[in-house]
Amino acid sequence: MILKANTKAPNFKLPSTDNSIFELKKVKKKNIILYFYPKDDTPGCTIESKDFSKLNSLITKNHTIVLGVSKDSIESHLKFKKKYKLKFNLLSDEKLTLIKKYGVWGKKSFLGKKYMGIVRTTFLINSKGKIHKVWSNVRVKDHAKEVLEELKKI
Repeated sequence: MILKANTKAPNFKLPSTDNSIFELKKVKKKNIILYFYPKDDTPGCTIESKDFSKLNSLITKNHTIVLGVSKDSIESHLKFKKKYKLKFNLLSDEKLTLIKKYGVWGKKSFLGKKYMGIVRTTFLINSKGKIHKVWSNVRVKDHAKEVLEELKKI
């Protein structure tokens, strides 16, 4: 089950591309855009990540940090981040702990083949640690702009 808006965002600890272990509850007085994506360096994920990166200065002005999460390794994330000069950190969830906790691991189908994978989902978490809004089955075109517009309303 995907987590709902107006519920407390569960804490988590995951390795980050800044060589630290990111822990949600240690972030104070900032909103967080936590977006889950299927795989580094694939077309949709690249567009989505580059769009968030382009808007990153406007996002940070709104006291917000962006974090991308997939089950790729930190090594894969570092290559992806460097290749596209992403201006925020990526978190690695190889054991699917956070992915399952937030309810974004689900049935998908591609060319008639059914399989389990990450359902592209974004959570906007407010500075009090509550989920403000959830976007599920995200279409990447203009998604980052839409999230930024919602962020301005907080």
